[in-house]
Amino acid sequence: MPRTITIGLDGSAESRAAAEWAAREAKLHGLPLRLIEVREPLPEPIAMAPFPGAETDRRGNGGDEAEASSADGRGATPENAAAGLRLRHPGVEVTAEQVTGRPHEVLVKAAEDAELLVLGSRGMSGFAGFLVGSVGLAVVARTERPVVLVRAGEQAADEHEPDPTGIPSAATRYRPVLLGVDADRPDDAVIRFAFAEAARRGTGLRVLHGWNLPPYYVHGLPADPEVYRAVADQQAATLAKTLSPWRAEFEDVDVVEESFGGSPSIRLIDASREASLVVVGRRVRRNPFGIRIGPITHAVLHHSAAPVAVVAHD
Repeated sequence: MPRTITIGLDGSAESRAAAEWAAREAKLHGLPLRLIEVREPLPEPIAMAPFPGAETDRRGNGGDEAEASSADGRGATPENAAAGLRLRHPGVEVTAEQVTGRPHEVLVKAAEDAELLVLGSRGMSGFAGFLVGSVGLAVVARTERPVVLVRAGEQAADEHEPDPTGIPSAATRYRPVLLGVDADRPDDAVIRFAFAEAARRGTGLRVLHGWNLPPYYVHGLPADPEVYRAVADQQAATLAKTLSPWRAEFEDVDVVEESFGGSPSIRLIDASREASLVVVGRRVRRNPFGIRIGPITHAVLHHSAAPVAVVAHD
């Protein structure tokens, strides 16, 4: 079965924005787009009961409400959503299906056959960031395929540099891809994903690596700033060595490296305002007693101003 860009669809504003992003990504990858709408099964007594208003004349109020629902996308079927995406993104093969089951279980299963799974996430009112629901967090924490979360209101122009007059435009160069990396414990899957996404977009890659002084240095830091500089130089050299083979493989990608003392989450969140895509990793923990996505990835998921790709790795 060929890989797809798969989107979990539910008719919400964030879901529609994610579908548009997924269609653009499918075109970049040259892959088909698969829409999946998940409906949870109704308890049997409810499923057996007649639906209130089912007999309403379609030409009366019931019909007016259905038309309004269809107009704003809330009542659109997956097939209608697919038809709209085909019109707006010519050349992208789009399929749609409706599946009954628990949303996070269906989406995790669907991700197994996907190059990329895309989910929508509500924007945080008054802030540039996400509000990631329980389904989104459960899927991110359980799937071993890359997952991208897209905010409601995300537009193609948001991922590109402004035009020469400062007006947002989807016709200009992509903003850089942003990668958070642990140079002391780098993972090839995360780094390759970020370089490949930057190459597809014809843009640069900005790499952030945060580090902390070893515990036995901390108390001596104020009296010996040379210790800090020595560790900083060592970490910068480690980051350069980590990225060296990837620079050689993706020689057309311009790379900016930033190594700094402290947690990378705040830097990543701030830098996301100028990024087309943020890439972070999630260590796979096959623990039967619980799942985690890590504090840095969790913070970036909730506060990034750009779409976030979470890449699982061992």
